Amino acid sequence: MKIERHLRAILFDLFGTVLDWRGSILDELVEFGKKHRYEANWSEFADRWRAGFRTLQSRIAKGETAWMTMDEIHRSVLDRLLEELDVPGLGDETITDLNCAWHRLRPWPDAVAGIVRLKRKNIVSPLSNGSLSMLIAASKHAGLPWDCVLSSAMFASYKPDPKVYRGAASLLGLAPQEVMLVAAHAYDTDGARAAGFRTAYVFRPEEFGPGRGEDPGDTSRFDFVAANFLELADALGA
Repeated sequence: MKIERHLRAILFDLFGTVLDWRGSILDELVEFGKKHRYEANWSEFADRWRAGFRTLQSRIAKGETAWMTMDEIHRSVLDRLLEELDVPGLGDETITDLNCAWHRLRPWPDAVAGIVRLKRKNIVSPLSNGSLSMLIAASKHAGLPWDCVLSSAMFASYKPDPKVYRGAASLLGLAPQEVMLVAAHAYDTDGARAAGFRTAYVFRPEEFGPGRGEDPGDTSRFDFVAANFLELADALGA
């Protein structure tokens, strides 16, 4: 029997999978530099901002650091990076607005249309490490047609902690095997698979810049592999 007949919900990683975080953040940083008449390697800044978040998030997931929301982590890293640059004349309101650039990310070109198709037969929702308010703001900005919004913050942890995946399935009243996670990050799809989810790996070859996508290794461990959401919808008969 085909896997898709057992599916009830399809959950999506958001940052990098649905939303082009790097291209969007880089554009905001360039505009920030122009507005404040400050030149910097904004491409490197964007990469360090994301890397700093991932490092601190991992420590929290392992219980090595006290709980912080994604917004709080991003702000902590941003404050440090701006201090290194010594950009003059920045007030708290200006820095807060820049930190909220993560709420204003644009979707990949196939994302909205693909989610609309996948929604015809299944519940669709993000399952993201972003805070609930952050996910709502980012989803509204990008015009994403979710049925609901699920955040790892609901479980006071971060993916790939198995309690995030299992907790999300439980909130939907579903068994893990009735849920699929779609992600462009192998650590996330691997975590979902270990928690009993079905998995779909979607390539985002430009996530980290031109020609700089993730190499997930052998993808045969995933139930589906697709170049984009439209291809995934075709594979699932949506």
